[in-house]
Amino acid sequence: MKKVMTLLFIAFTVILQAQSEMLCTGKYWTEDEANLVMKDFTKKWSDLTSWENRADIIRSGIITGMKLDQMPYIEGNFNPIINQKHILDGYIVENIAIESFPGFYITGNLYSPINPNKKNAAILSPHGHLSDKRLKEDVQTRCATLARMGAIVFAYDMVGYAESDQTTHKMPIALLLQTWNSKRVLEYLLSRADVDSERIGMTGGSGGGTQTFVLTAIDERIKVAVPAVQVSAHFFGGCVCESGMPIHKSAGHQTNNVEIAALCAPRPMLLISNGSDWTRNTPRVEYPYVQKVYALYDAEHKVENVHLPMEKHDYGYSKRAAAYTFFAYHLKLNLKNVTITDGVQEGFVTILPEDDLKVFSASTPRPKDAIIGDEAIIAHLNLK
Repeated sequence: MKKVMTLLFIAFTVILQAQSEMLCTGKYWTEDEANLVMKDFTKKWSDLTSWENRADIIRSGIITGMKLDQMPYIEGNFNPIINQKHILDGYIVENIAIESFPGFYITGNLYSPINPNKKNAAILSPHGHLSDKRLKEDVQTRCATLARMGAIVFAYDMVGYAESDQTTHKMPIALLLQTWNSKRVLEYLLSRADVDSERIGMTGGSGGGTQTFVLTAIDERIKVAVPAVQVSAHFFGGCVCESGMPIHKSAGHQTNNVEIAALCAPRPMLLISNGSDWTRNTPRVEYPYVQKVYALYDAEHKVENVHLPMEKHDYGYSKRAAAYTFFAYHLKLNLKNVTITDGVQEGFVTILPEDDLKVFSASTPRPKDAIIGDEAIIAHLNLK
């Protein structure tokens, strides 16, 4: 069996290598080149019909490029494992794992308002590249604040990080697995009787921003998107989980993350950018292009950019505060629960020890059917 898995892994690796000329990775263009490319992209459409034709090509390129269309059809069967309920100041935190596909588990935390409504908004919260990032203070703070405002928030691990260690993060299909996991998180939230399907948001910073705009582009069930510090005309993502599969280019098209983010239109979207990374040109290059797309839908008022030129690549307080306000308006959350006269307050948040946020332990071990290892997972999925 091990030999068969190895042969399938090698065969699949050969397929990906054959597609390598279609990959757009890292700083694929210079800033000067990207500025000209965006002007060229504008010439490829002139009205709503021609944009939507292009949008269909881009969307199809994402789905086939990451082989999402080859994933097995699964309806329901989340088999949630929920434990360690923490009742805190205005919100509740529970540790959760759901089944992504048989034998593969999505690990995370579920943040809920302490006095929920019959139907609540829900927000997906992927994260960026840092070991155990889901367990860190900034993610806990963001999720707790949104929960106190009235949202059910699912913070979940990137593949290969924290408790999602059935595979490595640098595996060849990390982009596929992360997008599939996000889709499953979305569907789990939608399956809950206490979630309003018309009030679904998604936000993450850096690599979590990539996950946000990619899933939003291909799944209209995401109603409000806030990708932070990641949408760039020249930078395509520096990790295999962002640009390791050919979602930006095929024999018939070329696109970039700006156009992928623009597929959110006409749904509300906030782009958060800063002055020290690849989003430094957002007010001048990326945002104007996205605005033109939204104008086709007469929805210019639904897209915003908060640019912080003196700040760095993070999802710090000022970026979170902008996201809170945007979500409060578009998802009908209660901003008054976290706001006093001098802005959004996060001081009520209790930062829990990392071990208290982990789903699996000696007393609640990972299910025995878990598939372990890159080769085993790729063999199980049998991708072509």
